Amino acid sequence: MMEWSATCATRAYLDALQLCNNHKRLNGFWRVQEPGSNEFLSALAAGMKAKLIVEVAFGASPLTIALAAAARQTGGKLVCILPEPVLDESEEVIKNSGLKDQVEFRTEDPSKLLPSYENIDFSLVDCKYESYGRLLSLLDVNPVRSVVVAKNLVGDRKGSRGYVRTKDDEVEVRSLKHPIGKGMEVTLISKNDETDR
Repeated sequence: MMEWSATCATRAYLDALQLCNNHKRLNGFWRVQEPGSNEFLSALAAGMKAKLIVEVAFGASPLTIALAAAARQTGGKLVCILPEPVLDESEEVIKNSGLKDQVEFRTEDPSKLLPSYENIDFSLVDCKYESYGRLLSLLDVNPVRSVVVAKNLVGDRKGSRGYVRTKDDEVEVRSLKHPIGKGMEVTLISKNDETDR
């Protein structure tokens, strides 16, 4: 049974807030921004004690830093799948944030790589990928409790609920689209008796 950890969520939130603001300052953004989706997702991943976090993105971003901060709080790891040309820059961003031990970068084709990860606790797919629906359908989510985030969900694009499949009929899938950034859908997958926790 997976229970919510308010302590892990709070620590990850504050860690992500500080690390993301430091990253922004290092990159010439001197005005500290209000907390937003990065910190929210970090707290969500840490609060549910996610051990395996998978992000499919176009490069390391403040969101990658926030997810790595969550992995640090839970003792888990973040697998960041991204294109080869941005690998060096992405590794540098994570190294400068002090999160190198929490992140594993992979540069293979995400549609070939995703099936090798099982029971993913928390995943995020950037819907700027043309094949984002296929990528979402390839996720092997933890049936006890997991979260799938579809970001950059603009227009009438379907989010993860239209693509995420579960292997168990006893699993409930609930989605909520948020007007955060360029559109984000958060989907909670859980056993029916786990949704009230």
